[in-house]
Amino acid sequence: MSEVDWLSHLLQIVTVTGQLEVRCSYGAPWRVAWPRAAANEIPYHVIVKGRAIFEHLETKTTRELAAGDIVLLPHGAPHVLHDGSGQTPVLTRQSRGAAGWMLSENDSPDEQLDLLCGRFFIAPPHDRLIRNYLPTNLVARAIDRPAENAVSPATDQLAGLVALMRMEAAGDRAGGRAVLNALSSALFTLVLRAASESEKAPEGLLALAGHPRLAPAITAMLADPANPWKLPDLADLCGMSRATFMRHFQDRLGCSALDLLTDLRMSLAANELKNPSISTEAVAETVGYQSVSAFRRVFAERMGMTPGEWRRLAQTGEMRTN
Repeated sequence: MSEVDWLSHLLQIVTVTGQLEVRCSYGAPWRVAWPRAAANEIPYHVIVKGRAIFEHLETKTTRELAAGDIVLLPHGAPHVLHDGSGQTPVLTRQSRGAAGWMLSENDSPDEQLDLLCGRFFIAPPHDRLIRNYLPTNLVARAIDRPAENAVSPATDQLAGLVALMRMEAAGDRAGGRAVLNALSSALFTLVLRAASESEKAPEGLLALAGHPRLAPAITAMLADPANPWKLPDLADLCGMSRATFMRHFQDRLGCSALDLLTDLRMSLAANELKNPSISTEAVAETVGYQSVSAFRRVFAERMGMTPGEWRRLAQTGEMRTN
């Protein structure tokens, strides 16, 4: 089993789609603000050209972004991007692109910004999994450089993907919207890959996946959540004692391995419950529970509703997120 394929396993459980919405072409001074996103949405921004100051309004933190930087906000927090001058922004005008996205631009000749903005959509109830295990904001850098190996680093792949997005956004070709949305979906996966492969992976699941000794446990749980994993089994996979494994896991994720396993099982169960031909008893067994009553209790605790309530909402198209 590949120790690096945890991401494919995760995205088999959590469905993510993407959509490019706005291309910003600004000269300084400029400023754009975004309110809190809906529970199942993750805003993203790609700095194609120029630079921007990113302000996270909840953590009160700022960060300078340069060309090639990509920022995701997994918790959907309100945020601002601006040129950093503090001057009154030049008025903007907007027009609808042929592929469905909006072009926002101003007439300032000063330092130019080329910015792509969009959203990722997480199928309910998996936004809960994303919020619990990904950082509040995530920045990756796409760097153009010749690949030395047959398999390019994730940063090189990101650079190629961003170049494709820029070409599609600048053109007016058949299928443009479909291509941009498909590239946006791929962007989510590549940003997570790049973050987990970076020298200092951010907190949460990405830090675990990027940890050479803990990665085998993450991959094993994602590959087979229904397996009756015990802490000694997972510790053995990582070549650690039970106590050492528990300490490292808790330090990096803020919860235990069994907490993560339970959340993965409940997300998998939510997917299975959408199928009306599968009984709740069968779903419970599929995700590793011999007792249907225990499954119902844990599902209600984690998801805020019973399996039956979730099934009815899924069938009527009224699924809500927690």
